[in-house]
Amino acid sequence: MKVEIDRRDGLTAAADAVVSLVFERSEKDDTFPHALAREDEATKGLVRAAWDKKEIRGKPKELTVFHRPDGRGRLVLIGVGPRSKYDPEALRRAIASVVRGLRGKGVRTLAVRLPSVVVEPVTSESAIRAITDGAVLGVYEFVKYKTKTEGNVEETSIHLGDEFAREEAALKKALAEQSSIDDTVVWTRDIGNLPADTATPERLAEEARALGKEFGLKVTVFDEKKLAEMHCGGLLAVGGGSTHPPRMILLEYPGGSKRGKTIAVVGKGITFDSGGISIKPSASMAHMKFDKSGAVAVLGILRAAATLKVPPRVIGVLCAAENLPSGSAYRPGDIVRTYSGKTIEVLNTDAEGRVVLSDGLSYVTQQYKPDEVIDLATLTGAEVVALGDNTAGLVSTDERLAQGLLAASAVTGEPIWRMPLTDYHRELVKSDVGDVRNSTEIPPAGMLTAAAFLETFVGTTPWAHLDIAGPAYTSLTTYKYQPSYQNLGMTAFGVRLITRYLLDSARA
Repeated sequence: MKVEIDRRDGLTAAADAVVSLVFERSEKDDTFPHALAREDEATKGLVRAAWDKKEIRGKPKELTVFHRPDGRGRLVLIGVGPRSKYDPEALRRAIASVVRGLRGKGVRTLAVRLPSVVVEPVTSESAIRAITDGAVLGVYEFVKYKTKTEGNVEETSIHLGDEFAREEAALKKALAEQSSIDDTVVWTRDIGNLPADTATPERLAEEARALGKEFGLKVTVFDEKKLAEMHCGGLLAVGGGSTHPPRMILLEYPGGSKRGKTIAVVGKGITFDSGGISIKPSASMAHMKFDKSGAVAVLGILRAAATLKVPPRVIGVLCAAENLPSGSAYRPGDIVRTYSGKTIEVLNTDAEGRVVLSDGLSYVTQQYKPDEVIDLATLTGAEVVALGDNTAGLVSTDERLAQGLLAASAVTGEPIWRMPLTDYHRELVKSDVGDVRNSTEIPPAGMLTAAAFLETFVGTTPWAHLDIAGPAYTSLTTYKYQPSYQNLGMTAFGVRLITRYLLDSARA
């Protein structure tokens, strides 16, 4: 999807379709909105006629299409809900609903009139970013294995008109930055949606090497022999049952500022999770190719950091393994010694994410001494129970880091919710025969006991844990309840969020 800025008015442009917003109408108010006067003129009264017949109500995702009598393509009205709830997220969802709704209907070019969507509290810059997100992410489909696809909107032009012509330079800069981020999200989704027979730990290493070559990043890949030398027992244990051995993959972006801090981003990369000996129910297993979502998001974050030259130095760590049952698989009751020297009592081989992360978190905190460390992991079903399919759980030991991530979430529309971590949760993960155990006798608070386990391996480094089990991917069931800019499959949740945090870190 190509997105560009045009100084002309959108209604006079030669796009296949022009889109305008409609706020939800009150049941008692039939007054035709002044904001649609030009659209009504362009359709020679068709918009008002549809309004009078209550065919237009302005409810979210409501799409009304008019073929203009003058032959200048179509006019599309998209409902955005109540005026009181309008914000950049509502605009982002609306534009995505348009491009998805026009799929397979012969619309190649779409025009958006900026003056029609800049309504308090949406500024011109936030509108540019939201339109770009909605158009690029909304049109995305994973089509690598399809022999036939429907036609999609290919170009979106954002028309400034006289009202915003003076802001053209600043708005083009915002568009370029957001387009770059969204291009990376699409790139990340393509890797995340690959099946497990293709996206092995070594394939993730190949993607990292290619990324390093393209953007000048230092890339280090530790194979199973090196991991054994380093005593990375967590990765070796989880990956021991597979013919595709584990990898720890590091990418280093030097930073756009000499005085910038160092931020480590660590991702869980289980390329397929059968549960191991503690095998999962078959109904849940098909989606377990998405258990690599945290690590793949780290690839995307490093790509975005290098593209945009964010101020901080960024260290990306992918903890990649395939969790399968076999004669060489790790077992419940095993004691695993990690890179840190601490031991893990394994009570459930399906609680493997925290086991591989133990090595990655310990390694990056000890070797790089970052100012902050953030991990992303599809870690627990308990996170989905607590927060649902669209919100990630945040646990952090540092107030400034947590508030920075929450602020980035508010801008990007990737929702996170901060959860508590107490001594109660820390007590639950203590082991009688090792240092920590990867499962507890008490089922409740599973997201928080998993976080307490991870905290053991970061020491005093300011740390934030994002459990992305819910929003990392969508299924046929959950897809219909998600925002229109989310696709079926891996969503690349966290790429826009962490990239925004990195961009804003210097200002903070």
